[in-house]
Amino acid sequence: MARGPPRTTADGPPAPLGEAVVPADRAPAEGVRDRLRRRAADALGITDLLPEQLTAMEALLAGRDTLVVMPTGSGKSAIYQVPALELEGPTLVVSPLIALQRDQVRSLRESDAPDAVAVNSAQSGGADERAWEAVTEGDAEYLFLAPEQLSRPDVLDRARDAAPGLVVVDEAHCVSSWGHDFRPDYLRIGAAVDRLGRPPVLALTATAGGPVRDDIVAHLGLRDPVRVVTGFDRPNLHLEVRTFTTGDGKRDAVLEWAAAARPPGLVYAATRADAERYAAGLAERGVRAAAYHAGLPAAERRRVHEDFLGGRTDVVAATSAFGMGIDKPDVRFVAHASVPDSLDSYYQQIGRGGRDGERADAVLFHRTEDLGLQRFLTSGGTGGDDARAAATALRGRDRPATADEVAEEAGLSHRAAVAALDLLERAGAVATGEDGGLVYTDADLDPGEAGERAAEAAERRREFDRTRLEVLRDYAETRACRRRFLLGYFGEAREEPCGFCDTCEAGTAAEQAPEEDEDGDLPVHARVRHAEWGEGTVVHREADRLTVLFDDAGYRTLALGAVRDNDLLTVV
Repeated sequence: MARGPPRTTADGPPAPLGEAVVPADRAPAEGVRDRLRRRAADALGITDLLPEQLTAMEALLAGRDTLVVMPTGSGKSAIYQVPALELEGPTLVVSPLIALQRDQVRSLRESDAPDAVAVNSAQSGGADERAWEAVTEGDAEYLFLAPEQLSRPDVLDRARDAAPGLVVVDEAHCVSSWGHDFRPDYLRIGAAVDRLGRPPVLALTATAGGPVRDDIVAHLGLRDPVRVVTGFDRPNLHLEVRTFTTGDGKRDAVLEWAAAARPPGLVYAATRADAERYAAGLAERGVRAAAYHAGLPAAERRRVHEDFLGGRTDVVAATSAFGMGIDKPDVRFVAHASVPDSLDSYYQQIGRGGRDGERADAVLFHRTEDLGLQRFLTSGGTGGDDARAAATALRGRDRPATADEVAEEAGLSHRAAVAALDLLERAGAVATGEDGGLVYTDADLDPGEAGERAAEAAERRREFDRTRLEVLRDYAETRACRRRFLLGYFGEAREEPCGFCDTCEAGTAAEQAPEEDEDGDLPVHARVRHAEWGEGTVVHREADRLTVLFDDAGYRTLALGAVRDNDLLTVV
């Protein structure tokens, strides 16, 4: 995995993963910040902008590509909404969920900002046409699109004619196949931006560790971006893990705990069937509960979403499909009935609790055997067959192709074709041209060989996913401070135990805190080299072990005694 360029931090902890620090208060003329503050107050009713928000806004006004990683509820939307009022041309916002687009459009229309419109599959052709007219005539400042629409030439042509002054990629972690919510359509956004005349790009996300940040920069083609990465800590979240030996015991405990907990809350389950069982079990206990998963009709999903936001449902038992777009500040608990696929997913999901700043409980109900289910859910196929079909379709063309053209010729779904093309690009068999079209890089390369290379790339990705799952198990089983562990995973060092998690309250966190080394060897953030796994970065440290994120081998937890006795790691 490639290393990214230096980042900008905003009033926060030391930059992890070897990235340089540019203080947030090293700002352009104060007049710029004053103007931004006035714009925010007059048009959007925002009376207080944080230093990190202003840092990112100034970068956009200077025409810089910018990556922003800030916790949920910390005002990421304002980072584009305010500069958009200063920039020439409309602002194009790529947003993955129609429900999320609706919320954002409604919020802007309730302010004194210029109009906001959306173009998506959930509205009529006439509504889409009126939205385009509002943008081209200058009546709308904000245009919301779904990522899959940017693969359509007609949409790209109309967006280019509108001459956007800024492109915003919301939920930018979706572009990363190393992330927790990978969406293949995000992979084409970088090429689409080139077709739009390459305006500045703002990438926004609440959850992105080092590899995901680097992937965002690479796949979106960000040019020497300013990186604004604030602290990941949500100090009002109480962290706890409860461990069980039997499935029945764990299931009963989840139901009893969630039924007694202060609502509203979320219960995350691994499968659709589990989500429905937990919703039914809670309803039997008198809780106003509902299930949510991708297998439900769209109208039912919309009803559950709206009932939860409106206070008519107290608990939603859901798969990970219930996620982006949940803008409810008073969620008092997020319970996981089973382990998710990674700490990235876990942090994103528990971040939906306590957005109002009040206490919220994040409880993981853990059974070691559940890890086997997650391994199965994340294993997938080899990727070789789809890649071979896509390579065959692309190889014989005399001109660049779109992803939809490849899908049609290869007999694949749109999603499968885009995922296969991503693997082929990683394998060096496919490239994106300047016009955004896809080309086969070597006419002499047999599609079967290209498919094998793609399958190898897929296997490397699955191996990385397996290492992330092992780190999640370490989190569940650690006796050290859970907050230190969680923050360390995202590259943020915390000196002392937090005092607001179950291990701190049990007294084990203090026992597991690492001792200061006389020679200061192997601290968090140190770059190290292993004979087999290559170079990596220390991301977490306990009294007797440490976790290293290796650039090519993923996350590995090593016994500190073995590391020292056998000289397993060398500081570089």
